[in-house]
Amino acid sequence: MSSDKSIQREESASFNEHSLSYIRQAAEYGLYEIRGMGAKRRVPSFDDLIFLSASASRYPLEGYREKCESKTVLGTRYAKQPIELEIPITIAGMSFGSLSANVKEALGRAATQMGTSTTTGDGGMTPEERESSQTLVYQCLPSRYGFNPNDLRKADAIEMVLGQGAKPGGGGMLLGQKVSPRVAQMRTLPEGIDQRSACRHPDWTGPDDLKIKIEELREITDWKIPVYVKMGATRVREDVKLAVKAGTDVVVIDGMQGGTAATQQVFIEHTGIPTLAALPLAVEALSDMNVLGEVQLIISGGIRTGADVAKALALGADAVSIGQGVLVALGCNHHAYQRADGEEVDVTADYAKLGTAPGYCHHCHTGQCPVGITTQDPALEPRLIPEVGAKRLKNYLQVLNMELTTLARACGKSNVHHLEKEDLAALTVEAAAMAKVPLAGTSWIPGAGSV
Repeated sequence: MSSDKSIQREESASFNEHSLSYIRQAAEYGLYEIRGMGAKRRVPSFDDLIFLSASASRYPLEGYREKCESKTVLGTRYAKQPIELEIPITIAGMSFGSLSANVKEALGRAATQMGTSTTTGDGGMTPEERESSQTLVYQCLPSRYGFNPNDLRKADAIEMVLGQGAKPGGGGMLLGQKVSPRVAQMRTLPEGIDQRSACRHPDWTGPDDLKIKIEELREITDWKIPVYVKMGATRVREDVKLAVKAGTDVVVIDGMQGGTAATQQVFIEHTGIPTLAALPLAVEALSDMNVLGEVQLIISGGIRTGADVAKALALGADAVSIGQGVLVALGCNHHAYQRADGEEVDVTADYAKLGTAPGYCHHCHTGQCPVGITTQDPALEPRLIPEVGAKRLKNYLQVLNMELTTLARACGKSNVHHLEKEDLAALTVEAAAMAKVPLAGTSWIPGAGSV
């Protein structure tokens, strides 16, 4: 029998403080949690891979005198006008509604300055985004909110969205506090009412219908611009093969680390597979269909650094797409926003009002973003100045590409697209099995044969 002094406080692994808090909240309110951003759990990632850079058996390139190309072409299969980018780093679809008009303009400005593309997202195309973006990808989502054939003809590519990494099998959400008069008008919705997007397109039930829809979009645009198909990473092999059969020019696979403006937390943490696992499966599917190099592959979901980009290309991606990293570059989760004169204004108190703190905020769905990014509030939106945001984002993209080319040179490559699996090794058994590269110090690929 224990005395009060000897009471043991051993936390249960299954019913830890996090689980207890979840159960209590569910019991008190009878509602599941909705939030923004991406998965918070630790999963195998590009951090678990390392490069086998050059020494004696491989010669590195000299950084100041020998060039390393990063130009990227997307949509070469059927489009009359494939997209030509200066870097293989694109900006993912994030809607006006989720983001402010100022942010959409900043994305376009930065992408144009770096010679890459940005993407519309749900809810249609804003004039600010089209005017600031040299290369703009127009998304067609299951909701069809804001979908306009006239805007479609102004685009440089089309992205058919079947799913998203943060919520594969689920539709998007835009809570009423973000449905401003302008957002409501663009989406043909009532102001201030929660909007939940459809989880599947209304005019098809399978890949044969997808083929018909892709052909319709090609006819609308006179077969000029590429058509992408974007999917959340789940049954990757089968999904990629069906997209190829339906006639896509580019496949976009979004891993479970991908972000969102708002969805159920149970989706964010418990659906999809990691980006690291999805990428090799997509490459294998393209190889099985004999379209490697003909159909390009874009990978997204948790891409943060130039090293992540380089590893993605080495595993077979033609380009990457980033969202959360872009928002952080603009100032997401920073303790202050920046004025035009460079002065920073501390907004820690505004985070506290949301019940959070800088670095921990996932309250994109509330529309009360302290730094003016994920908001439609007229008092908050001006905190993100397009010129300021564009400069920060351009710097970020520039660093990513510099890191990418630095690693490629170190591996003896004169083109970033020459990076290959042979340049990589894994630091964990899990990463080796998922990426299908040897465990460091061995020739062993788990599941692929003997050591």
